[in-house]
Amino acid sequence: MTQVRGLAKAARLPHLARMSAPSAPRTHTAAPWRNALIVIVPVVVASIVGSAVTVPQIPGWYAGLAKPVFNPPNWVFGPVWTLLFAMMAYAVYRILRLPAVTPGRVRALAVYHVQLALNLLWSCVFFGLNSPVGGILVIVPLLALILTTIAQFRLLDRLSAGLLWPYAAWVSFATLLNVSIWWLNK
Repeated sequence: MTQVRGLAKAARLPHLARMSAPSAPRTHTAAPWRNALIVIVPVVVASIVGSAVTVPQIPGWYAGLAKPVFNPPNWVFGPVWTLLFAMMAYAVYRILRLPAVTPGRVRALAVYHVQLALNLLWSCVFFGLNSPVGGILVIVPLLALILTTIAQFRLLDRLSAGLLWPYAAWVSFATLLNVSIWWLNK
C-alpha cells in the first residue's frame, strides 16, 4: 500500500519522480554528438589557424610571387578547402563511430590526425615563413600520409576512404603548384 501512495505522490510531482528515479542506461545518442565534436574541433582549428596564417600573406608576399599559368584565382581556395575539410570531417566521423575494438581503427585515426597536423604545418611554413622550399618539405610527406590514411580508412569503411580522394587530388595539385612556385622564384 505504501508503494501505491508513493506512486500517487510521484504522479502529482513528476519532476521529483524524475530526479529520484534511477537513471536509465545510457543510450548511444550521446556518442554521435561527442564524436562530432571530436571530429569537428581539430578540423575547425586547422582551418582557422591555417587561414589566419595564410590570409595576411596573400596581398603582399604571395601576390609578389611568380606563379605558373595554372595557378587558380585566389577566390577558389576558400570554397575548395571548406568542402574538403567537410568531407574529411565526415570521413573521420564514420571511422570514429566504429567500435573502439575494431582492428586498425586506432592506427587509421592516428594517421589521419598526423596528416591533419601536417596540413596545418604546411600553411605555417609556406605562408607563415614565406618558404616555398619549406612547403615542399612538408607537402610531400603530407600527400604520402593522405594516401596512407585512404588506405587505412579503406580497410574499415570504403565510403570514408572515397571521401578523401578529392583531398588527395587537391593536395597533389597543390604539390605541383608549390614546386612550380619554388622553381619560378628560386
